[in-house]
Amino acid sequence: MIHFNVPPFIPTAFEYMKDAVDSHKICGDGKYTKLCNEWIENNLSVHKALLTTSGSTALDMAALLCNVKAGDEVILPSFTFSSTANAFALRGAKLVFVDVRPDTMNIDETKIEEAITEKTKVIVPVHYAGVACEMDTIMELAERYNLFVVEDAAQAITSTYKGRYCGTIGDFGCYSFHETKNLSMGEGGAILINNDRFDYLAEIYREKGTNRTAFFRGQVAKYNWVEYGDSYLQSDLNAAYLWAQLEEIEKIQQDRMKTWNLYWNEFLPFAEKWNIELPTIPNGCEHNAHMFYIKCNSLEQRTRFIKYMKDNDVLCVFHYVPLHSAPAGLKYGRFAGEDKYTTNDSDRLVRLPLYYNMDPKDVDIIIKKVKEFFSGEETRR
Repeated sequence: MIHFNVPPFIPTAFEYMKDAVDSHKICGDGKYTKLCNEWIENNLSVHKALLTTSGSTALDMAALLCNVKAGDEVILPSFTFSSTANAFALRGAKLVFVDVRPDTMNIDETKIEEAITEKTKVIVPVHYAGVACEMDTIMELAERYNLFVVEDAAQAITSTYKGRYCGTIGDFGCYSFHETKNLSMGEGGAILINNDRFDYLAEIYREKGTNRTAFFRGQVAKYNWVEYGDSYLQSDLNAAYLWAQLEEIEKIQQDRMKTWNLYWNEFLPFAEKWNIELPTIPNGCEHNAHMFYIKCNSLEQRTRFIKYMKDNDVLCVFHYVPLHSAPAGLKYGRFAGEDKYTTNDSDRLVRLPLYYNMDPKDVDIIIKKVKEFFSGEETRR
């Protein structure tokens, strides 16, 4: 069976994890946590980066830093993972879902303004598949209406928009290092802070509401509980696992891009004939080969495709069920405007296996089986 995903692994991770154990410092903010934070700051040109226990808790911290409260409204796409919504629903906000663009499956920047009310506090662009949203328009709207921008860049580490890294453009950016992402530490994430006025409060929220981090820097004589917070610190064992990948990030990303380009080059000549859609990368955007997807011509065809691939020992998956139609979405949110593309396109989208260090023979099998399926579909018309 060809797996849909295999988490990335670099052998030096064992060496670094042993080093963390030997140092007797395996909780948060140890040697490897600091190395990872510094790497993100220095290589992605962001003011401050802090590892968190997940991409979800990075979003939770962003919601806290935006001071989201009951009665506030937050604009986001419905086509995203539940974590994007949970962070703000937990703060009592009303979720306002906006339709996506059919080319990128990102939030349609032209539909955001009509969703803004006097209660709107935050816009949450989600960089789906590692392809950047149209951030110039979003940032202009945020400035005009005095709104926060929280980039859900869970899938977009190293992706860029007009030369700027995703996650570094809005007020806050959130990465995920879940096992399905380009870089992984099993469960983990990072919050990126692009304004130094939030530094102190971010450290307090992350360190259980205390000024413990400032104490270890020698800035206070003793640490106290000064605000509410939680334990958002990632274990240094997980950070050591991640650090090995950061050292080899260019190799990892190039390997993924090679597979992505193979899929693209093999399927593009047939896309119109097969009546399918392939990913679109807009001008000014550089993606990170996080995923390769195909949009079938119907939900029924997608169902047949997934079954055919599974019958041939290839696991393919679909996502997401649009949040506005989910039980929690109906409870905590509303859809602004027309759902022209969100539901229709999510029903047709399917992801192919793509991960670091894939066996080239497996990639060849996947390509062959995709071609077999859609060639066979032509006879159904």
